[in-house]
Amino acid sequence: MATLLPLCTREELLNRPRSSLSPDILAKTAEMIDRIESEGESAVRDLAREHDDLHPNQALIIPAPQLTQALEELDPEERAILERSAARIRKFAEAQRASLSDLDHTIPGGRAGHRVQAMHRVGCYVPAGRHPLPSSLLMTVCTARVAGVKEVWVASPNPGKLIQACAALANTSGLVVLGGAQAITAMALGAGPIPACDMVCGPGNAWVTAAKQLLAGRVAIDMLAGPSELLIIADKHADPRLIAADLIAQAEHDPLARPYLLSDDLDLIAAARREIELQLRSLATAEIAGRALESGSAIKVAELSEACDLADAIAPEHLQVMTINPEAIGSRLHNYGSLFLGKATGEVLGDYAAGPNHVLPTEGRARQRGGLSVFDFLRITTWLQLEGGADLRALARDAADLATLEGLPGHARAALMRAEFTEGASPIESSQG
Repeated sequence: MATLLPLCTREELLNRPRSSLSPDILAKTAEMIDRIESEGESAVRDLAREHDDLHPNQALIIPAPQLTQALEELDPEERAILERSAARIRKFAEAQRASLSDLDHTIPGGRAGHRVQAMHRVGCYVPAGRHPLPSSLLMTVCTARVAGVKEVWVASPNPGKLIQACAALANTSGLVVLGGAQAITAMALGAGPIPACDMVCGPGNAWVTAAKQLLAGRVAIDMLAGPSELLIIADKHADPRLIAADLIAQAEHDPLARPYLLSDDLDLIAAARREIELQLRSLATAEIAGRALESGSAIKVAELSEACDLADAIAPEHLQVMTINPEAIGSRLHNYGSLFLGKATGEVLGDYAAGPNHVLPTEGRARQRGGLSVFDFLRITTWLQLEGGADLRALARDAADLATLEGLPGHARAALMRAEFTEGASPIESSQG
């Protein structure tokens, strides 16, 4: 049996390749995008028949009334679970939205500010894989709705009754029965009855990520996401059973998932590895989790400050601190998708029901951005309103001088025309006066 969570050095860990996109996938995805752009719905249908088992006469969109019917027919206990989770996600998103407001700021010569406006139409991808993922639907759709997005579409391959019901609960505009790169491309560019969206978001496999990368710039994207990652920083006070359970939980996502354990205590590392072997024996997904754990890593550090530096260098998707004083360690950490402090704060709770979003950056991208939030669906648009007077004249002359330095006489002339304004007068009145 291969070693689970093998020991490695800092250098070995940092030198491992982390990109999950191969040149072959990118090239094939580019061909799919070109085909959909030139052929539209017919190309989408051909690709969906090949990859999503779409029937020849099947509609590409499940309309809202059918989604509502699926919700009404859902088992009451399952519906209650979805409703409670959705409520927590919405409340956290509402608190985030309330933290950002419009701005009206007095400046010399007038006023300036910004408006916080939501995008009009967003497409959310919900992967299916081995099992449907209603949690991803709630995380994306509920958050977009709280931001104020008017139309929120969902794409998911072969969506069953659970995903359909969840789509209704989250107030989805329509459910697109596509997966992979064809789903992302159809929502980005529009195809047949599928409208073009301002943004596409949500987790997915390498084909989804490749399509996002190739379409970024033509449509807004949330992030490029690879296999799931969990890094745990633990000291001798941590419970090896909890460490094992949390690493296994992430590992069962995908054989390519990346579980890491950093500790200053070799005995704890050994105990956690024994627990992993023990817990895998009774796990239905042991084969998948085991393969990920074989590729995972345990690193012995000299002290926890070294663990903090290494965690910041890795910038993992999920970063969990299981030490005697997790707040102190947490204050030293900077690069992560989401941070989980203390033994009670299992990462799995953030994945599903706590409120913060589980759509998070991977493969070191947490250095550039955090997880999905209401802010991703918002645009900050600035405005300016100036009046006549001495302040405007000073501003206009500075603008004209700077334009002259840049060799733009038309800019300079337009600026100097404003310098002629008098307080409260229109340009015509000012020039006639």
